Formats: sequence, structure tokens, C-alpha cells
Amino acid sequence: MSPVSYNQSMKFKKFAEYLSRIEKTTSRLEITRILAELFKKASADEIDQIIYLSLGNLRPKFEGVEFNMAEKMMLRAAAGAANILVRDLEARYKAIGDLGELIFGLKKQVFGDKGLTVGQVYQRLFDTAIDEGTGSQDRKINKMIELLKQLDQLSARYVLRIPVNNLRLGFSEMTVLDALSWMERGDKSLREDLERAFNVCADIGKIARIFKIQGLRGVSGIKAEIGVPIRPARAERLPSAEKIVEKLKVFAVEGKWDGLRVQIHYDKGRYMLLGGQEDLFGDKGQKKLVRIFSRNLENMTEMFPDIMKACESLGVKSVILDGEAVAFDPETGKLLSFQETITRKRKYGVGEKVAKMPIKVFVYDLLFLDGEMVMGKTFRERRKLLEKIFHQKTIGALILADQEIVADSKRLRELMFEYLKQGLEGVMCKKLSTAYQAGSRNFNWVKLKKATEGGLVDTIDCVVMGYYLGKGKRTGFGIGAFLVGVQDEKGNIGSIAKIGTGLTDEQWLELKTKCQKLDFNSKLKPDNYLVNKGLYPDVWVRPELIVEILADEITKSPVHGFGLALRFPRLIDFRDDKNIGEATSREELEKMFRIQKNKTGSG
Repeated sequence: MSPVSYNQSMKFKKFAEYLSRIEKTTSRLEITRILAELFKKASADEIDQIIYLSLGNLRPKFEGVEFNMAEKMMLRAAAGAANILVRDLEARYKAIGDLGELIFGLKKQVFGDKGLTVGQVYQRLFDTAIDEGTGSQDRKINKMIELLKQLDQLSARYVLRIPVNNLRLGFSEMTVLDALSWMERGDKSLREDLERAFNVCADIGKIARIFKIQGLRGVSGIKAEIGVPIRPARAERLPSAEKIVEKLKVFAVEGKWDGLRVQIHYDKGRYMLLGGQEDLFGDKGQKKLVRIFSRNLENMTEMFPDIMKACESLGVKSVILDGEAVAFDPETGKLLSFQETITRKRKYGVGEKVAKMPIKVFVYDLLFLDGEMVMGKTFRERRKLLEKIFHQKTIGALILADQEIVADSKRLRELMFEYLKQGLEGVMCKKLSTAYQAGSRNFNWVKLKKATEGGLVDTIDCVVMGYYLGKGKRTGFGIGAFLVGVQDEKGNIGSIAKIGTGLTDEQWLELKTKCQKLDFNSKLKPDNYLVNKGLYPDVWVRPELIVEILADEITKSPVHGFGLALRFPRLIDFRDDKNIGEATSREELEKMFRIQKNKTGSG
């Protein structure tokens, strides 16, 4: 590992030049090389800040540090920095559709490059983000105005984009891992080791800082810890019960619930205040430390006081549990749908919602116990440890998932139908002899769903790319159809279906509301959207809305982005618990297409 300099501080202007180079290239390899060069020049004191800012964040997502600044607020900041009336900028903004380009196009004399470092800009942005209370919106705008006035044009372009989550750089944490490997070796040879560390400690900035200082030796020593989420394991697909038995031989079968994936962290020896901050001293009356994370690592702790309460009855010192949270009717005990369950994700009125719609968490795995990381143990061993914790099976809102060992397709189908009768999606089949594979999708876990009885082996989680204005009855909705796609490893999103039927009036209205919040405010097609011109929607939207789609089959297509399309697609659900990284990828779609061909015998 090359020596680390603690004295150098990168100027933000230099950082912005790197961002500009990245924005101008569509080559994934070139983006990786540019990032590697940037990381090599960064000091250990600032590399984490550089990475967070490059991803449009200030801290890891699970820490929940958000700007809470809408585009209108940022438009006011741009106008204030340029000493222009907001109304004089609004028309230009609607035409351009990008706050960064808007401020970049202003006269040079409105800027005053003060030579701020990355660390100085980062701290100013952080102070702006955490400003709360009465009058905080005006204070945030004024802080942004003062910062923009001290930056050059290029720096202002990116600083203005960061709070509205629209950097337009087109890379993720996975590319950062590649770039860290390139920084040291000039290739991706260290990617696997770096990703292994990231899987158990989902703080990409921390990984980079340790790697910069200690190299691979430091990264290899990273372990799971309470309060930092582990990237969840994911399941593969197979077309039938027979194929699953052929692949797994003898395996555990559990239900597959359509709820919220939750990862629960609990530490009896640490405490937190009412606001969620940690207090190591544990004054009387405070809650024990609990963290509840979603499948995409969002901190949902304060939304689920019923889960937090149940954790205090666990007879352990510390634990990390993996499970599925499903709301139920307190009068009938019936499990509710995903769309009803997701309404438990809220910041206000939590107590009232708990009473009306309590939660059951079906716990099916154990990742950490009493200070020890147990992911390396086999699933059979982890299950035995779980059974010791849940000797009563139910601990408040926490319920140990039922499980049966199966070795034949007949019994697997019987269990499948039993779970379907209970309102579940299907079953999960799990190898008994393997470790927990954090962040991986492989055949250690295989799902079998009701949807697989047709040609497809699963529903498809698509990203909404845009929508078409309504005609006839839907004129009042302002939406008549929508375009969906999937993402490839380079960050391109290719269309796979235009959907215009099968939604209720309520669903059309909900879809329009969700899409309006993600409107690009521009008629121009985003550069990374692969769409045939004949399919261009009336309104393009940012790739943040995920929808679960069921189709009869996947077909070859000469007009859609990746040469594949969905036949008879229909909306199943809005997947507000997933981001684009959790959606179906191009690679997965192509794999599903191959499985479908093998299943049906079609060419």
C-alpha cells in the first residue's frame, strides 16, 4: 500500500473537475478509472467525504442524514446567489430541467471562487442538512446562497444538484468498490475482498478510509457490528418443485411472506435517547439500543415501536435478526397485504397506526449473537441457535418462522399450497449446510411463488421510466399508460414494457401522484434511458419508483431497450420498500428468459 498523506486537502474545484469528467463519459470502465485516480489523490481524512458526496449523500443511507430541501428551495438558493428574482429563473429552469445546468449558465461574475476544500464544503453542506426547527427552511436557503457565492461555476453545478439527489453521474457503491481496487492494483482483482467487507459493513466511506490507511489487511478485519446494517442475502429462482429438489436435495422450507424485509439489531448493554441517539451510560428509563433496517438499508427504527418493545424481552446480550414484517388485523388476526403493511412506514401518527395495524415479524435467520458474528455457521446451526432464543416461539411481535425439512417435490408442493391458503406468496427453500451469504443472490436460497405456475418463474420488479398523458376517461387522471424498464451493470435502463391496462382508478391516481414527484421537468430523454423513439413517453421521470409486474411471458423484441419485452404485463404492487438496486436487473431478466425457454421448450 502506498504511503498516506494526512496533510493534503483537495480543493472542491478539483473534485468538481473529476465529477465533470465522469458525467461526460458513458463507459463504465472509464468511470472506474477516473474514480480510481480521484481516490488515489484523496487523503485518508477526506476519502470518505469524497465518496459520500460522489454518491449524492452526506453519510451512509442508514444514518438518515437528509437535506429535506425541495427543488423550489434550491431554485430560491440559486436565485439568491445570482441576485436574480426567482420568477426570472423559473422559465429557464423549466426549459433546462436541471438545477446544476441552470446555475452553470449564469454569468461568471456572480461567482467568487474562494478556494474551499472538499472538507470545508462538506461541513457546510452537513450543517445545512441537520438544521431543524422553526425557520430552518429559510436558514437552509441562506446557507446554500452563501456557499454558492464562494464557489466557481463548475463546483456550484454539483453542489446545487446534491440536495435534490440528482447528480447524474450514473454509478453506485459497486463501481466505488471497483475503483478502490483499481486505485491499488490497476484492475478489479481486489473487488471480491472489498465487497465481502462491504456486505457485512454497509458503510462504503468507512471501507474506503480503512483501505486507504491499512490496505487489504485492514479491510479483511472488518466484522459485523450492532447498528451498522448487513447487506441481506437474496434468493434465486427455479422453474418448478422438481428442479428445486434436483438442485438442493435436502433443504428447509419456510413460508414466503409479502411484507417488509427487516433486519433487527439489538444490544442490551447500549442505550438510546428518545431522539434515537446512542447513550453508552444507560440512564434509568431509557430504551435499550435497537435499530431496524429495511432491505435497502433504510433506518426504520422509530416507525416500529412494537418491534422495539419485543426486543427488550429477548434473553440475549446482543443480536442481529433477519425476517419479514407483516401487518395484521388485530380483530381477526388475518395478515394484511403488502400495500397495507407499507403504510406502517411513517414519521407521524406512529402510535395510532400501531394500534390499528400491529406488526408480526416472522424471524427466519440469525446473523450475530452475544458479540459474535454467526453468519459463517451453517443454516442448520443458525436455526438451532434461533430456536434456543425463541423457545416460546413468539416473543411479542417477533415470531420464529415455521420450518420443515423436505427432500421430495410432492411434499414441497403440499407445503406450497398450505402457505398459499394462508395468504402467503409461496415458499422459500434453503440449503442446510451453507453460511449466510450477505449481499449475494445464489442457490443457497430458492423461492417458489404462485406466479411461477405460468411461463415465468417470478414477478419482475421494474423501474418506471415515464408516463403517457391520459385520453378519454383517463384525461382526468392525467395519465393513461406508463413505461417500465430494467437496469444493466453499466447503469443504463432499457425499456421492457408499456403498460396501459389492468389498473384500478385508485392505482392510476396513485401512480400519477408518485410520478409527479419524480418528474425530470424536461422533455429530453435521459442519456442512460434506452428507449425506441416511438415509445417516448410524454413525461420522463427519475428512476426511483419500483413496481412489481406480472406477465405471461418474456418475448424477444426489436423495439425495446435490451431486445426483450413482457407479454401481457400487469401491475401487482408499488414496491416502495425497494430502490433500483433491489429491482430486477437486465442479467436477471435474461436469466428468467432462459429458464422460461427451458421450461416451455420454446426456441
